[in-house]
Amino acid sequence: MGMASRTYGPRPRWNGGGGVPPALKNILIVTTAAFVAQTLIQMQFGVVGETWYLKWFGLIPAAVAPGLRIWQPFTYLFLHANLWHILMNLLILWMFGRDLEPIWGRRKFYTYYFVCGAGAGLVNVAASWISAWAGRPGSTITVTIGASGAVFGVLIACAVLFPHRQVWLIPFPVALSMRVFVAIMAAIEFYGELRSGGDNVSHICHLGGMLIGYIYLRRGSFFSTTRNTFSDWKRKRLRRKFEVYARTRGDNPPSRPDRWVN
Repeated sequence: MGMASRTYGPRPRWNGGGGVPPALKNILIVTTAAFVAQTLIQMQFGVVGETWYLKWFGLIPAAVAPGLRIWQPFTYLFLHANLWHILMNLLILWMFGRDLEPIWGRRKFYTYYFVCGAGAGLVNVAASWISAWAGRPGSTITVTIGASGAVFGVLIACAVLFPHRQVWLIPFPVALSMRVFVAIMAAIEFYGELRSGGDNVSHICHLGGMLIGYIYLRRGSFFSTTRNTFSDWKRKRLRRKFEVYARTRGDNPPSRPDRWVN
């Protein structure tokens, strides 16, 4: 299924050249370079080479959770299973990420991308260990690769910031709002995770990227009621103190003014 998008109403513009913002461009270039290097290693060394780079740079829960290879929640984002895998991830990232960076700026886009990607990896690690404790020990040595966790984080960001943006599903003549499209994608991933049919897709990683992205975007609104209640209580307390002070000073004569001598 291909995807295309169209935005109605004013659209933020990026003033750079080439149509791809700099942070997004760097991510696309580095990810492509990593895939080329991965392919060359596999061609040169075969299964031995593939096993080596997956062991050290793929996401392996049994290697991450004890704190041994703490770089894997980041490096797994740059590895992909095949050409189709990387093309789909980078295409979706380019389609939707190019509207986020002009609004956020380069630094925040980098931060958000890697927070979602690494966060999705850690969700995967936690789910794998829980699954192992539930009687599936092999789940902790399963290798996960691909930028899909970060890409799904980008999708949820577009759903939050551009909820009414129209997304066309190619080749179907159907247009959905961004919010509805991402909700359907989340439902598909949730159903895929429940099936656990061995389709070699880490649905929990996709859902983790969306969850971490949503938490990151809405982090300022969490516990807002509690914070507002506490702030109101502090203001009322200060007001009462001031009223008490004003009553105690109300009957006293004013202090004698200072005398200034020129």
